[in-house]
Amino acid sequence: MMNKKLEDAINEQIKNEFYSAYLYLSMAAQAESTNLKGTAHWLKTQANEEFGHGMKFYDFINDRGGRVLVKAIDQPETEFKSVLDMFEKTLEHEQKVTAMINNLYEIALKEKDYPTQIMLQWFIDEQVEEEKNAGVIIATIKMAGEKGQALIVLDHELGKRE
Repeated sequence: MMNKKLEDAINEQIKNEFYSAYLYLSMAAQAESTNLKGTAHWLKTQANEEFGHGMKFYDFINDRGGRVLVKAIDQPETEFKSVLDMFEKTLEHEQKVTAMINNLYEIALKEKDYPTQIMLQWFIDEQVEEEKNAGVIIATIKMAGEKGQALIVLDHELGKRE
């Protein structure tokens, strides 16, 4: 049976993961509207990944005999100054998610909930990758600039994400 304190915290994280998907979908919509199809593809792929993370938590609660409570999701930001702004906000958001995951892990440690600790290790590793990926893209944008051929090449590369 799932610890109630952890169940509540994971239900909140499900909402947060779905918000992440919504945020990346909002960024993708703006990229799409400015004909940055590769950037939009990368962000839509990220949105799908975040939805999958929410479902991983959803399934975990159910597997442990808990109850998932679907909560309201806030509207994400809809206007971004540039591609660089999108990815800087991506990194900032992923850093917040890392803090949330770490908080969940702390609760699991305190509650001596070993299955949750093991499950959360996957998310801890995932967050290292998420922050690294955003940081690499930011560095590339800063090196290449946000205008002309360099942006077109970067957009093409982002469109290759599987």
